[in-house]
Amino acid sequence: MSTAHGTTTPPGMPGPRPWSADPYSDALVTGRGPLFLRRTDGWLLPLEVERWCAQADAVDLTVLARCEGTVLDVGCGPGRLVAELAARGRPALGIDVSEAAVAHTARLGGQALRRSVFEPLPGEGRWDTALLLDGNVGIGGDPAALLHRMAQLLTPRGLLIVETLADVDVDERVSVHIVGVADPRSTAGPAFPWARLGTPALLRHAARAGWHREGQWSAGGRSFVALRNRDGRDGPDDRDDRDDRDDRNSRSTSSAAEPPNSTAVINNQRARKPSPESPVANR
Repeated sequence: MSTAHGTTTPPGMPGPRPWSADPYSDALVTGRGPLFLRRTDGWLLPLEVERWCAQADAVDLTVLARCEGTVLDVGCGPGRLVAELAARGRPALGIDVSEAAVAHTARLGGQALRRSVFEPLPGEGRWDTALLLDGNVGIGGDPAALLHRMAQLLTPRGLLIVETLADVDVDERVSVHIVGVADPRSTAGPAFPWARLGTPALLRHAARAGWHREGQWSAGGRSFVALRNRDGRDGPDDRDDRDDRDDRNSRSTSSAAEPPNSTAVINNQRARKPSPESPVANR
């Protein structure tokens, strides 16, 4: 996490970079929190800094085992996933608006750019896999706009892997600040839009945007959805029929959790990220 942009900045335009705020940068330097997203009503969402700053863990590895070809990690944070892919000889790039996050990724041996997902990026339309993990489906507070942008970045039939809130049907837009433990009611930088999605909500947004559901699974208390980009040959009627089937299926089935070649090698990773499903209410 994360490549968010400011509340008044439309996608594609430079603007405030909330994740460059000092509490976030300081947390990445120390490798620990606590750190929160604070809603305007005082609600707090814990951010899992320790897990993000550790190595890729067993759950992360099940996700990376599904990646195809070149990989773009959107909101790469301190770079554990990019670094793990690089160590395996996989071509991967992370993007993040935080200078501290990009520097941390480079120190781990990964490649990263300080860039918003809504800004021009290398290889647009040629990435085989893109990742929106650790709550980064919330970037920009507009899931439809984000899914549209991801479709532009991926190849036709490219793979998008998204982490959603576990075991809940949430479709929420909020305005938040990043705050640290010293004074959770203080703010650092401008408020910015964020979104929180459970799996059913993501599948609804994806179906409307023409994505095809490839699978969904849970591991280690985290939930994931794999989506397949349009191949450019789909007609509107085909998409509508498929979307209806996907919507019915999403309410009744879930695909197998682990890919066949996913040996769970534990590389001790950060404890667990923003635990979106377990907000800390009104502190």
